[in-house]
Amino acid sequence: MDLSFILAVAEQAGEHAAGAAEHAEEEHKSEVPFFVAGAVFAVFAVLISVYGFKRPDFPETTSQARGVMTVGTMLMLAAVGSAVYVAL
Repeated sequence: MDLSFILAVAEQAGEHAAGAAEHAEEEHKSEVPFFVAGAVFAVFAVLISVYGFKRPDFPETTSQARGVMTVGTMLMLAAVGSAVYVAL
C-alpha cells in the first residue's frame, strides 16, 4: 500500500463524515412539542389527583369518568407521540 492511497482514503472518509454531520444537523427535530405535551400531561395528572383527594366521590358520574379518562388518554398519546416523532 502506498501512502498516497491511504491519504486519499482518509480524505474521502473525512468528507463523508462531514457530509453526514451536516445532514444530521439538517434533520434535527425540535424537542419543544415533547416538553409541552409532557408538561401539560403532568399538570393534568397533578390537578386531577389533588381534586380527587379533596372530593372522594370524584368523578360523580360515568360520563365524567369517561371524560377524565379520555382527556388523560389524549394527553398521554400526545406526549408519547411527540417523543416518538422527535426520536425518529
